[in-house]
Formats: sequence, structure tokens, C-alpha cells
Amino acid sequence: MLKSVLRVVRFKNLLIVAATMYLMRFFIIQPLLHRKGMDLQLGEWTFLALCLATVFITAAGYAINDYFDTKTDLVNRPHTVIVGRDLSHRLVIIIHWILSILGIILGFIASIGVGKPLFTLFFILIVGLLWFYSTLYKRQFLIGNLIVAALTALVPLLALLAELIRLHVAYWDRIILNNLIFNDVVYWVGGYALFAFLLTLFREIVKDIEDFQGDIEYGRNTLPVVMGVRKSQIAASGILLFTIVSLAYLFGAYLNFLPDGQFDYFTFIYLIAGLIIPIFVLLVKLLFAEDKKHFHAVSTLSKFVMLIGLIYSIFFRFMVA
Repeated sequence: MLKSVLRVVRFKNLLIVAATMYLMRFFIIQPLLHRKGMDLQLGEWTFLALCLATVFITAAGYAINDYFDTKTDLVNRPHTVIVGRDLSHRLVIIIHWILSILGIILGFIASIGVGKPLFTLFFILIVGLLWFYSTLYKRQFLIGNLIVAALTALVPLLALLAELIRLHVAYWDRIILNNLIFNDVVYWVGGYALFAFLLTLFREIVKDIEDFQGDIEYGRNTLPVVMGVRKSQIAASGILLFTIVSLAYLFGAYLNFLPDGQFDYFTFIYLIAGLIIPIFVLLVKLLFAEDKKHFHAVSTLSKFVMLIGLIYSIFFRFMVA
């Protein structure tokens, strides 16, 4: 039973969510602050509460999504269905509410630690958004895809937002007197958020193509159902091309932060070999994909590309140091 619960809440994905927040905190934000002679101001227990709130609410979202997707999943991927087989519908809805309530409570604790109690409303809003995503938005043209992509991009941004609030409180005099700004910190975390948004949006469209048969059978207005599979492949390919262009632009902007005449060869090679070439491979595989097996392979590969992008943050800390 425990194994089934871990599967329904996507335990591996939750580990990635937690890792993303801690990598942003200690491998991106902290070293960049040290260059300015500053330290992290958000307490470790507060950040842990923030991270756990994000993880629990994400887990609740996965649970409620599987709860309402049972019928279509029986058509699209019958061998993966857990709700109604290993776990009852009643138990899954209980798991959803327990995780949601725990997430909101931890979000309240984190909001108190940040100094913004009203920030708790944000966590309540996300719980409601995930509910309506599973019951309504997921069935509408492109809206569900954009919601998932935006929520994924929020994960690294949450680590930055909470820290910036405390930094402005602790260093307000230096910020005002020395015109101190956090452009480089916002640039790096924002770059990760943009990368996560684009790759997640791409993957959601590919998953909709993969689930085309079940979605059309149950009357869902996903992108492939409305526009057709081929046009959806072209749209997803356009997102990949835009991702490549965005990565090139972000690298060019990053060079502006370096001293005159300095070039970061490691980042350049990592960008080409670790991201741009794999994304191009994704593009080719998608355009030549013809059946569910091919589209599933593209979806899986896109997760590895996102992971490669995340791993770069580990190297970044040591380069900055």
C-alpha cells in the first residue's frame, strides 16, 4: 500500500521539487550573495517549511489529478492506473486533503518566518488552482498546459522570492545608500524558471499527443484534439526552437556580468553539449514520432534534459566561489 501511495503522489518528482528549491538556495542564490558581501537571511527552519509546503501541495495535486483521470488513464495507460485498483477513490481523496491541509499549515509557518502572514493566501490559492486544474482546466484548450508550466516555474522562484523579502529588510540601508540591486540573482533564478516553464509546456503538449485517444474519447479539448496531432507536433517543436534561442540569449546576457574580456568556456561547453544538442535531438525525435511509444520516449527524454539543466547549478556554485 505504501508503494502505491508513493506512486500516486509521484515521489520521485517530489524529490526533484525539493532538490530544485535547495539547489537554488545554496548553489545559486547564496554564492551570488557572497560576492556582494551578503548572507542568506531566511532561517533554515523557515525555508524547510516553505519547501515542505511546496512538496505537500504538489503531492496533493498529483493525487487529485489521478483521482479525476482514472477513466482516461484506463484508455491511455491502463498498466499505470492505481486509483480504483491498489488504492480506493475514497482513500486517494483523503490523501489529497491531508496533504493540502499540511501544505497550507506549513505555508502559514513559512509566511510567518518570512514576515508576510498574508502570503499564506498564496498556498491556499495554489491548492484551489490544482483542484480546478484537475476538474476543469485540464480539459480546456491549452489552459491546463500553461497552468502546469507556470506552477513548475514557480518552484525556483519561491526560493528567490522568500529570500529577497528578508534581504530587503536586513540590508535596506546598503540597498538605498549604495543603490544595491540583485539583478544577477534574479537573472539566474529567473533563467531557471523560464527554462522549466518552456520544457514543461513542451512536455505537457507531448503527453497530450500521447494521450490523444483517451482524450478524444472523453471529449477533452486538448491541443492535439483541437488542432490535430501533426500541428501539435509543430507547435511543440516551435517551443523547443524558442528554448534554444532563449538559452543562447541568456548566455549572451550572462557574459555581460563578467569582467571585460573574460569568457566562461565551461558554461559554454555545458550549454552546447548538455542542453542545446539534447534539445535538438528532442526536436528531431518529436518530428519523426508516429506512435505512443515514440511520444513517450520524447516525454521521458525531456525530463532528463531538465535534470541536466538543474545539475549545472552544482557546478555554478564552485565556479562563482
